[in-house]
Amino acid sequence: MEHLNWKDIIDQNTNLVQELFSNLNEETLNLQPNSSTWSIAQNLAHLIVINESYFPILTELNNKTYQAPFHAKFSFIVRFFGKFVLNSVEPSRNKKMKTFPIWEPQHSLVSADIIDKFVAHQEKLKKAFDNAADLISRNAVIHSPASKVIVYKLATAFDIIVTHETRHINQAKEVLKLIQH
Repeated sequence: MEHLNWKDIIDQNTNLVQELFSNLNEETLNLQPNSSTWSIAQNLAHLIVINESYFPILTELNNKTYQAPFHAKFSFIVRFFGKFVLNSVEPSRNKKMKTFPIWEPQHSLVSADIIDKFVAHQEKLKKAFDNAADLISRNAVIHSPASKVIVYKLATAFDIIVTHETRHINQAKEVLKLIQH
């Protein structure tokens, strides 16, 4: 399976966030067009939280202390979940999915430095991807940080991460359009 060029997508996402949102004040970053739509700041904070939830798994993999769930041994299960989750975060998918509670954004105001935090996070994410090159080449399989039932290849996890980022940055762009009109 061909995988996405993760670092290029991370850079594109980072540049887009800086270009679109870095001149906005805290109030604008936190505006929600309605109660069921996250603000720009909430979208970015959510991405940081969800991406960082993979870091402990990567650390365990690198330290050789990670234990995959038993069902991760079955390639058809790994492929099924990988494909399912990746399809569910596609930017072109119109249907919203409820996120796991561990990844819910905060409901209080997010500080205006969320853009700087996001940019710094993206650099950490690229380093984490670089440090996982050997794990990718060995076809490491992990569970989702949200549920040990959901398993997929680490390479698929990276596809999911960058695709999910693109989806939420697109959502943040839509929020910006709504609040500017």
